[in-house]
Amino acid sequence: MRVIIVGAGEVGSTIAESLSGTHDVVVVDIDADRVETLTYELDVLAIQGDGGDINTLREAGIEDADMFIASTDDDETNIVACGTAAVGGNPFSIARVKRPQYLHTWEADNRAFGVDFMVCTDLLAAENIVGVIGLPTARDVDSFAEGAVQLAELEIPEGSPVAGQTVREADRFDSLTFVGIIRDGEVVVPDGDTVIEGGDEVVIVGNPESARAFSSAIAPQENRPSDIVIVGGGEIGYQTARLLEERGFSPRLIEHDGDRARWLAEKLPDTTVLESDATDQSFLERENVGSADAVIAALENDQQNLLATLLAKRLGARRAVAVVDTIAFAELFEAVGVDVAVSPREATAEEITRFTRGRHAENVSIVDGDRAEVLEVEIDAESVFAGRTIREAAADLPEGVVVGAITRKGEFIVPRGDTVVEMSDHVVVFVETAVLDQVTERI
Repeated sequence: MRVIIVGAGEVGSTIAESLSGTHDVVVVDIDADRVETLTYELDVLAIQGDGGDINTLREAGIEDADMFIASTDDDETNIVACGTAAVGGNPFSIARVKRPQYLHTWEADNRAFGVDFMVCTDLLAAENIVGVIGLPTARDVDSFAEGAVQLAELEIPEGSPVAGQTVREADRFDSLTFVGIIRDGEVVVPDGDTVIEGGDEVVIVGNPESARAFSSAIAPQENRPSDIVIVGGGEIGYQTARLLEERGFSPRLIEHDGDRARWLAEKLPDTTVLESDATDQSFLERENVGSADAVIAALENDQQNLLATLLAKRLGARRAVAVVDTIAFAELFEAVGVDVAVSPREATAEEITRFTRGRHAENVSIVDGDRAEVLEVEIDAESVFAGRTIREAAADLPEGVVVGAITRKGEFIVPRGDTVVEMSDHVVVFVETAVLDQVTERI
């Protein structure tokens, strides 16, 4: 498949790196230094030029392109680039935007802007944050099958009741499958006799109720958070507060700009908006931020978010979540004391990546820095699963593949070896990265 990517920033470069081994990738960027860096670092064709210029796109081979991804940091540039691509060829086009209003317009009429798919960075980040907040010890959460299936990557604390149990002993939930364990940087595909250790990160797939129940079993002392503080009222902070309100929470939100604070107070009826500097320790002490169950930092840059979360933890906040704009900083944030680092750019790259997986996966979640992926696939006649039991299909697949869930006409089905997979079922499958290319074309 020939893929043209406009924008060689973190999102575009991440996508290019993941596709360069198996696809013909062309990257277009107006910055000569970025183009030179990509030329030496990745097996891609890098072109300097304006992605909204038809002549540049023709040089990139737009006539033969199968997919066009506009991933610059400017919403309008991405939309214009997709429109230009439609003039020069007929690729499947994807536009990355930050502002949800463009997404809402496109959702109202998919013909809007001439874009085949649109992904909103800020809304994805907010959804990720809200998912993590809802599950104690969760490092990452994602939804599949229109919310009927939930993936959770959960850290097992030392001293947890689950630590020392086998998977068979811990698996007390009817609608839950243990699909992977991350231990010492390696992926372990567990069986019933695999012992769960303190410090492991366990990857589970199941319905949301079972995921919450297992999360509670891991850390019984951790209750559903009641006091949530959001630091920063920009788009991510606003969307996070809005989604929390929809789930019955009444968060507090700290915003420095007076005009923005008043606008937020009008838009968020169940949120207490406080106008102040979130790095003012005396203010945080007066407002008892240290007693919060969770503090979410969604300020303008990584340095501010790191300072705000570490300050909140020092004051006693139980859990700190920070938005990290630079993908490479995520592990550093968590190493110095931030409980969860959420990268909007990484979430966007994941969402776009799903369109390159085999016959277009319905959803994709990248596990622990690309050590594995969880894919949702609608079964058709070409799938190895079609009309067969899971045990029969597994015999024709490499090791490192686990079926985590099945939904059929919206109904959740717990996968077992003798479960027959039918046409049009949605199958959620865990796949180790080492065998990903072998698996995606077959499932």
